[in-house]
Amino acid sequence: MNDDTDLDELHWLMGVVHSINVGIIVIDRNYTIKLWNSFMENRSGKRADAVMGKKLLDLFPEVPQQWFERKVESVYTLANRAFTTWEQRPYVFKFKNYRPITGASPFMYQNITFLPLMGTNGMIKNIGIVIYDVTDAAVGKQQLETANDELAQLSRTDRLTQLNNRGYWEECLEAEFDRYKRTKQPITLIIFDIDHFKNVNDTYGHQAGDEVIRQTSKTLRRTIRKTDIAGRYGGEEFTVLLVDTKTDNAMILAERLRKRIEALTVQHEDLKIEFKISIGVSELNKDTKDYKQWLEEADQALYYSKENGRNQTTIYSKEKMGELKDVG
Repeated sequence: MNDDTDLDELHWLMGVVHSINVGIIVIDRNYTIKLWNSFMENRSGKRADAVMGKKLLDLFPEVPQQWFERKVESVYTLANRAFTTWEQRPYVFKFKNYRPITGASPFMYQNITFLPLMGTNGMIKNIGIVIYDVTDAAVGKQQLETANDELAQLSRTDRLTQLNNRGYWEECLEAEFDRYKRTKQPITLIIFDIDHFKNVNDTYGHQAGDEVIRQTSKTLRRTIRKTDIAGRYGGEEFTVLLVDTKTDNAMILAERLRKRIEALTVQHEDLKIEFKISIGVSELNKDTKDYKQWLEEADQALYYSKENGRNQTTIYSKEKMGELKDVG
């Protein structure tokens, strides 16, 4: 092949390198830059003539040096390609994102390939680094995941109260029961409802009743911990799983909630509504055969509160529930 042919091939090859829509860098064993294409010029703001012959890591201090050196050395040692994706590391070179579709992302997400480049003697003399702009795909996937998370959240949330709905809360109840069987860590269930709620609806209307339920939920969320699992179990009935909590501490929280509700006045249009709640408490124990029995015990304690004057908290015990049956 004559020199003119070699020059022609080199000319069109360099044309491809500079026009292709990926970043291409070539470095030698000392991390000195030997090739810097137009993509890299445009994204980095550094011209090729300003970076050629300089150390790559000196020009880009944000590049994690130890990680980068391990990648490059593995390519030299194994004579094989190495990769990194945006999911492993969002970017290596901190380039701004100028794409109009994904303009919300402040930087360019990148997939990167490290290539061994052999010389005419068959030895690896240089490393090629190819940078792919995958911002659109990355942001699209993140948006899809966010949308799926939001849909999942909606599917398990009661719209009126913003608490867990009955179906999802029961799943949590079963999961916590199973966890107790494995770990024996204490957990207590609270169930409560609004006293004489039918009278609230009949006297003030269903919209006022909805506002009472909303304010009850708001007070509940303000009272419990982030680790506790609250749900709306029925129309005016609520439940809470108190994780890592024994009966005594559950009783403190239940009474705090009851007193806050008792002191609450719900304003709806020109109406002022006061109301109270009754509460049942049941700590899970080794004799409880399944989560349904656990729920039934808390419900029996709630029934005891309602049958004995309302606006009070009852802790489940077989003795107390026996008294209730005797009276019945």
